[in-house]
Amino acid sequence: MFSNNHYNKNLKDFARELRTQSVSKAEKIIWKSILSKNQTGERFLRQRPINNFIVDFFCPKLLLIIEIDGVSHLNKGNYDRFREDKLKSLGYSIIRFSEGEVINQLDEVSNKINHIVYSLNEEI
Repeated sequence: MFSNNHYNKNLKDFARELRTQSVSKAEKIIWKSILSKNQTGERFLRQRPINNFIVDFFCPKLLLIIEIDGVSHLNKGNYDRFREDKLKSLGYSIIRFSEGEVINQLDEVSNKINHIVYSLNEEI
C-alpha cells in the first residue's frame, strides 16, 4: 500500500484540497520565499501524504519534513508527538516552525532550513 516514501494515494484528494484552499499565510510565505523552485538546492513538495498523515513540506531526497505549527496545533500536543514519532520511526527528519517564526523571523527560518539541507546532504 505504501511506496515512494510511504506515499498514501488515499489522501491525495485531501492533500490537493489543502494545497489549494486552506493554505496558511505562513505556509505561503515559506513556500514562495524559501522552498519553491529549488531555492534550497533541493526539491520540496507541499502537503505530501506520507503514511496516514499529510505533512506541510517534504524533501524526498533528504527524507526531510518541514512542519508549520499554527493555531490548529495549539491543542494537539499529544497527537503531534505521536505523529512525529511515527514519521521518525519511518526514517524521516522533521523540523518545526511556528507561524510567528515564519512571518516575523523569515531570515532565521531560511538559515535553519539551509543549514539542515546542507547537513543532511553531507550525510548522504
